[in-house]
Amino acid sequence: MAARRLIVEADGGSRGNPGPAGYGAVVRDGDTGQIIAEAAEYIGRATNNVAEYRGLIAGLRAAYEIDPSATVDVRMDSKLVVEQMSGRWKIKHPDMRPLAAEARTVFPCERVGFSWIPRERNRDADRLANEAMDAGRAGRQWEPKARPAAPLPAPTEPGSEPVPPAVSVPVPAPAAETAAEPAAPPVAGWSMAGDAALATTLVLLRHGETPLTPQKRFSGSGGSDPELSARGRWQAERAADALAARGTVQAVVSSPMLRTRQTAELVAVRLGLEVRVEEGLRELDFGAWEGLTFAEVQQRYPEDLNAWLASSKAKPTGSNESLASLTQRSGVARDKILARYPGRTVLVVTHVSPIKALVRVALGAPPDAVYRMELSAASFSAVQYYSDGNTSLRLFNDTAHLR
Repeated sequence: MAARRLIVEADGGSRGNPGPAGYGAVVRDGDTGQIIAEAAEYIGRATNNVAEYRGLIAGLRAAYEIDPSATVDVRMDSKLVVEQMSGRWKIKHPDMRPLAAEARTVFPCERVGFSWIPRERNRDADRLANEAMDAGRAGRQWEPKARPAAPLPAPTEPGSEPVPPAVSVPVPAPAAETAAEPAAPPVAGWSMAGDAALATTLVLLRHGETPLTPQKRFSGSGGSDPELSARGRWQAERAADALAARGTVQAVVSSPMLRTRQTAELVAVRLGLEVRVEEGLRELDFGAWEGLTFAEVQQRYPEDLNAWLASSKAKPTGSNESLASLTQRSGVARDKILARYPGRTVLVVTHVSPIKALVRVALGAPPDAVYRMELSAASFSAVQYYSDGNTSLRLFNDTAHLR
């Protein structure tokens, strides 16, 4: 069966270059040209090129949400982005390199093509970028507007595809996510003054104990998927008490593993929220090390363990996943959460490795920094993400609620 074809049109702009900036992106059905998703965001002070790359990333992620197996035709009026992403121009500016690298992580490169279009054919993405900048000027984030659908016009030239009109049909999120909610008051340690209304806070909760946790055995996504122990359920309930007392969490997202879903569900019930499962938050696959202690791995697989500790690209024995690849997929999961819940406080229930990876990246620390972090069961950490791309670690390994 042929893969579905999607069209991504993306744009970004800056009023001042650098100045207040925003991006817009639409996803069209490749057969009908109909808009099936749109995205836009005010990103604070940035250049045109940064905003254009952010629009590209948002468009690709929106397409991935629709169909991760699709082929994607990206169309932009930025010659720079199209040529750089096509590999014909070198990426010299240091601000562009990580954005281009991030864009390449969404879909396999062989399933994405890039083409330049004139600005008049990119008017929907351009309109969304301007709406996002207008929203930022008014001190708020962009929200989708319902617009009537219109018939597609005839092709402009023989062999060309129809050029859709300047209409946009947003895909509504579930009612619980689109309902207007007042911004929660800042909480000490989890928010900052000034840009807090445009920042998103991820409260990272490690799951409660399982029977393997006190024995310090490797327990990843390739093992027995243990459930919470009695103490683990007690820890999850204490975490729920602490979060209910703070009253700031507005959404709950969990790894698909049993121990994280059990922890998340105990908290969500207390907060009156639903749990959204995100596959990218699962623990590392430890392969043949699953269920073993560190000493046992050191005895049975000394060379593999030494290689793993020396390089983030090394993989546990029998595993297809390294810490580097985990960092990449947890970063994609993070960005999906940030796009879905802008300006909110989100509880993310996950594991040791994803939390350490997210914290390390937020700090800009080297890969081996993960080996210098202690993360207790049912502990809280928190990272705040700002609209200009900056991050702030607000909390790490807090276990006060367990004492």
